[in-house]
Amino acid sequence: MSTVIAFIIIFGALVFFHELGHFIFAKRAGILVREFAIGFGPKVFAHKKGETMYTIRLLPLGGYVRMAGEDPEMVELKPGHRIGVVLNKQEEIIKIILNQKDRYRDYRMIEVESADLEHKLFIRGYEDGEEEEMVSFPIHREAVIIEDGVETQISPWDRQFASKTLGQRAITIFAGPFFNFILAFFVFMVIAAFQGVPTDDPVLGKVSEDGAAIKAGLKEGDTVISINGEEISTWSDIVTVTQKNPKQELLFTVERGEKTLEVPVIPELKEIEGQKIGLIGVYNPVEKSPLNIVSYGAKETYMWTMKIFEVLGQIVTGKFSIDMLSGPVGIYHSTEMVAKSGIFYLMKWAGVLSINLGIMNLLPIPALDGGRLMFFAVEAVRGKPIDRQKEGLVHFVGFALLMVLMIVVTWNDIQRFFLQ
Repeated sequence: MSTVIAFIIIFGALVFFHELGHFIFAKRAGILVREFAIGFGPKVFAHKKGETMYTIRLLPLGGYVRMAGEDPEMVELKPGHRIGVVLNKQEEIIKIILNQKDRYRDYRMIEVESADLEHKLFIRGYEDGEEEEMVSFPIHREAVIIEDGVETQISPWDRQFASKTLGQRAITIFAGPFFNFILAFFVFMVIAAFQGVPTDDPVLGKVSEDGAAIKAGLKEGDTVISINGEEISTWSDIVTVTQKNPKQELLFTVERGEKTLEVPVIPELKEIEGQKIGLIGVYNPVEKSPLNIVSYGAKETYMWTMKIFEVLGQIVTGKFSIDMLSGPVGIYHSTEMVAKSGIFYLMKWAGVLSINLGIMNLLPIPALDGGRLMFFAVEAVRGKPIDRQKEGLVHFVGFALLMVLMIVVTWNDIQRFFLQ
């Protein structure tokens, strides 16, 4: 059960921050955000606040921010269409009722002659009455269309995604993956704030309760001056000497406060990854200065970014294997393994996954953020956008292929972890 909770929290956090990036910059650009969703498929939870519906959906395969103009917009009101309208005190239309009108009161019936729900925002037509007469009403910018009892807010052209500048659209899409890098950076900083940042000073850090060091009398905070008469200037020097001399007595010369002590230590023999090395049960020193914490967060984010790019490079060089990919099942299994090592290992795993999600979404693959950015780059070169229907078809095909790949990867994960 703890693994399930850990997986849900990690998955939720990664998707939430990714979509939060899209959401924040969409709102900054003045785009109407219809839905902020975690997951796909049927709704498990839904809550509307302001003009946005916040949902949690059944299938944990990602999430999305649905912006006005990305999907086919409002129903087209054609001449002859009979609708009900509700007006506010300023004689502006605030509700357009398409059907089931008997469920509403205080509406006025109009037979549409012409209408514009995007640019000029008006409806003109003939109002029912003893004498039908032509009327024209302005539409409030936040009016809703009601169909089958469901309200959908209209989106004037300037609230739609496509109306924004190329720069605004690009930053809105790029912000999702970028927020994954920001999340990883903060996760690594939190780890450093609690655990401290390793330093290379020749000082003994935490000492294991059953290691060779504590048995010999060494203590946390001792500064190592030399080992067997050889000067020691860094923590790396201590590690090198002890690992090379398993079961060999080493004379540590250390400073403890104002005293200088000589302590004989015999490193224990340990076999790690096929190599026999000496260990004395001491961790390297750490410090928790704000500057080092920030630096650690940046360095870890950069290091893991480079490692993931190295794996991607293997795809280009032909060294790629399907086992190098993991779907939800593989990530769940890995989370289970990491969770056994403790909360900080689990946090680091979350940070690495966040970077991986950010990088994967930036790849120039249709249906992903990188694919959309690729179309924006082409638009910048051409000076005009690509036909929306053609772009939509490319993204649809890309999404379908991604789903096929997801099924293949998931089945491969099941075979690897549960059927062997």
